[in-house]
Amino acid sequence: MLLEATIGKISAKYHSLAPFMDERMRRNWAASEVQACGWGGLRAVSRAIGMSPNTIQKGLSELALRAKYPDAPVDPRVRRPGGGRKRQSDLDPELIGSLEGLVEPGTRGDPESLLRWTCKSTTNLAEELSQQGHPVSPRTVGRLLNAAGYSLQSNRKIKEGGSHPDRNAQFEYIHATALDFQQRGEPVISVDTKKKELVGPFKNAGREWRPQGEPEAVQVHDFLDPALGKAIPYGVYDISANQGWVSVGIDHDTARFAAEAVHRWWKKMGAKRYPNAHELLITADGGGSNGSRSRLWKVALQELAGRLQIPVRVSHFPPGTSKWNKIEHRMFCHITQNWRGRPLVSHEVIVKLIANTTTKTGLMIKAALDTRSYPAGIKVSDSELAALHIKPADFHGDWNYKLLPQREEK
Repeated sequence: MLLEATIGKISAKYHSLAPFMDERMRRNWAASEVQACGWGGLRAVSRAIGMSPNTIQKGLSELALRAKYPDAPVDPRVRRPGGGRKRQSDLDPELIGSLEGLVEPGTRGDPESLLRWTCKSTTNLAEELSQQGHPVSPRTVGRLLNAAGYSLQSNRKIKEGGSHPDRNAQFEYIHATALDFQQRGEPVISVDTKKKELVGPFKNAGREWRPQGEPEAVQVHDFLDPALGKAIPYGVYDISANQGWVSVGIDHDTARFAAEAVHRWWKKMGAKRYPNAHELLITADGGGSNGSRSRLWKVALQELAGRLQIPVRVSHFPPGTSKWNKIEHRMFCHITQNWRGRPLVSHEVIVKLIANTTTKTGLMIKAALDTRSYPAGIKVSDSELAALHIKPADFHGDWNYKLLPQREEK
């Protein structure tokens, strides 16, 4: 595609010459510019001067004919300004308003319009307009929509729900706490559960290079295979070291499964990197198996603190801000990219694909299968919760707290 500066030059040149050219000269001039521009020239010239690509294509045909038969007489007839078939929008001034009323019935048209509840394809829009007394073709509807600034668009995930009044303050608290830990050489990790995956020859989003016409065959329907089950990847990302650990579970995504993943990271990676650690900071989402309201999560962290024999501090992200969790855009996204288009046919394949995920910035990941059973639905009583050695922070103790090993009484 041509640069914007080149498109601007074509536009300026055309508008300076247009008053001196008739219809044939304008399309032939546009065609010569397309030939001079090369690849992508047709779209660029059309965009620069506002001339239909079909009209420019007609000019190209005329230039090609002239090059083949240079002595052929030129048809002297030229359509006068304003000649030719009138646009439908000129013949029917109410057409555009009726069309916009159908596209946005809640704000510009009848809120009870039947098209509010149907697919707004150009065919359906053309049929509805014809019924309203505006006969028009689907192609014309598409042209009118483009001219009015509409385009085909998919949904975009940007709404996160209501914003908590202390959202920014919590982000600042997490940043300050993590920075303090890093300056003291203490471990800071980000944790979360990746999307659960069906194990078996099922379609996986994305594409990869294969011989022409030989796509990998997968199942038509994505139904759970009882023999293969599913995979539950729970990740631990070391923010300072740019290293990660993933435990691939096969049972349930529970708080104890999450805490065990952190314990495995510590045994395989954390203890070697932080041999003199005095405290561990975990940043986590506010929901899920590691949610701020989960009693079992706190019980599991108490057990983890006892295993590690160091305090475990936790800071949760505010509600509706899970996408800011660093593990999402520093580790999980690269795992998804690495296995795109690959059927996850076994747990072994999943583990190997995760463990072989790397980036140019030095990301390194280890992974292992966790075949333990983690029953769901475990209840934690008030007495069990009261027995925990937990110290809520002064700021939002429900989001920020510390679990102390049993040997520490204060």
